[in-house]
Amino acid sequence: MIRIRRVYSTGLPADRDRIEQVKDIFRAVFAYIPGYAEKIPHILDHPFRYGYRALLLVSEGARRRVTGFALILHFPEINSSFLDFIGIAPKIQGGGLGGALYEGARDAVRQLGSRGMYIESLSDEPADVHDTIELAQSRQRLRFYERYGVYPIINTIYEIPTPRLPAGFLLFDGLGRTTPLSRDEARLAVRLIIRRKHSREVDPDYIERVVESITDDPVQFRAPRYVKRRSNVCEVQSSRLEKPFALVVARKHAMHLVHQRGYVERPARIGAVLEGIEPIGLFADIAPRRFGERAIRAVHDADFVNYLKAVCRKLESNRPVYPYVFPIRRPERPPRDLAVRAGYYCVDTFTPLDRNAYEAARGAVDVALTATEELLSGRPVTYALCRPPGHHAGKRTFGGFCYFNNAAIAAHRLSEVGKIAVLDIDYHHGNGTQDIFYDRNDVLTLSIHGHPRIAYPHFSGFADETGEGRGLGFNRNFPLPEGADGKAHIGAFEKAVDQIERFKAAMLVVSLGFDMLKGDPTGSFRVPVSTMNRIGRRLGSMGLPLLVVQEGGYSLRNLRRGGPALFSGIESAVTRTFG
Repeated sequence: MIRIRRVYSTGLPADRDRIEQVKDIFRAVFAYIPGYAEKIPHILDHPFRYGYRALLLVSEGARRRVTGFALILHFPEINSSFLDFIGIAPKIQGGGLGGALYEGARDAVRQLGSRGMYIESLSDEPADVHDTIELAQSRQRLRFYERYGVYPIINTIYEIPTPRLPAGFLLFDGLGRTTPLSRDEARLAVRLIIRRKHSREVDPDYIERVVESITDDPVQFRAPRYVKRRSNVCEVQSSRLEKPFALVVARKHAMHLVHQRGYVERPARIGAVLEGIEPIGLFADIAPRRFGERAIRAVHDADFVNYLKAVCRKLESNRPVYPYVFPIRRPERPPRDLAVRAGYYCVDTFTPLDRNAYEAARGAVDVALTATEELLSGRPVTYALCRPPGHHAGKRTFGGFCYFNNAAIAAHRLSEVGKIAVLDIDYHHGNGTQDIFYDRNDVLTLSIHGHPRIAYPHFSGFADETGEGRGLGFNRNFPLPEGADGKAHIGAFEKAVDQIERFKAAMLVVSLGFDMLKGDPTGSFRVPVSTMNRIGRRLGSMGLPLLVVQEGGYSLRNLRRGGPALFSGIESAVTRTFG
């Protein structure tokens, strides 16, 4: 199957490499348009500077080798699009690549809600094209479009050549719509297309003459010449274009199951989230890949990692072990008994160890790192649906149902590319994430949470904790009082967003806790689900690659409602921001 994906900007190294490959193909295929290849990164990074929003689709082979591309221009003021170029790498022949790119283009603009897509093609009339090779190419091109029920608009002067423009046609793809193309709609589109595409080649009077020459209402199209016409409508297939949102979840997370009354971190949480988000159809479901311990040891101390592995593998009983002795943490004198030593690393009395805890925690890290790699590959939004959660796990401590810090491990990996912001909106302070990055200035950590006077973990999360050493000023806490409502939460959230934008982060990691919502058994906020949608819209509008990592949330009802609210908000804003 041919893989078609969208490149949104030059923000990620993988996408910059794709764009360079596109430029190489462009120079080879469209050598008669000098200089345009260098313009491609600019039209992606600066929407509307050129009077349109550009969509770049690429087809990829092995090892991210770009085999072809489609460049589409979207005009939001008329909600219509223009297919500017389709290019195939010179050494690639056949295989349906052109069709796959065109179908991907149709899908992309349909997702924007575009009313149609216009296409320019050189004439296939021998009187207009005297070069036999060019004539054959034009006929082949128009035959290709006829397969999709796309034909030239007729009875206008658009196809009449000018001193600086060859004879050609303007085609229209209605993207499966059943309503005809009206004269007024066509006139608006033609005026914009010529102004934005050919203003250097023609004068304003010519543009108006072309527009006025469109007199048929509805617009008329040339009869088929190459393909027997089966239907006036060719439906858009949605299977070609890779979904921009990725969901990663370890389906075997239920191996971590604590049969203790009142233990709220249970497998049903993941099922409830999936019940909510799967029907909205935003996500490509990505299976987690296995990663080694190296990424874990990059943020957690080796002795802590070794301990968790050893103690869990030696616990043969199904009965969990809870810490009950908490020695002063002197590195040279840890308790010898592994079960007793749990209190040496744990920060509370309700996070148990059992024979599956280590493997489950490793699985959650794999989920987070797989989502991280999907983000680095070019997806704008990825969701690591982790269980167990991780934001309470510090450099050498576990607690709060957390063993390894999934979000911090992901953020550290992302920091190899650029500056990273980690925004924690779980009801409980992300003490582990703060601990890991407290002396670093390349990762900005921010947390909005219940005030530690009333909320776990009680010993951290105060507003005056701002980092130390190189990290001074790069940690911000926004503790809120008991009963804080949506307005109060949004107020703190906007302050955090302002800090992220000042920091000029390259990517954003969100530690997501649905326990911030009203009705969670472990929280005290009165934040409605509608606030989650508002948060999503703001996150999406920031224009940053976004990794969402699941933390807490223990009301199944809120888990079912919170996910759709958040991600629908993100999707609507991403669509507006990137097109």
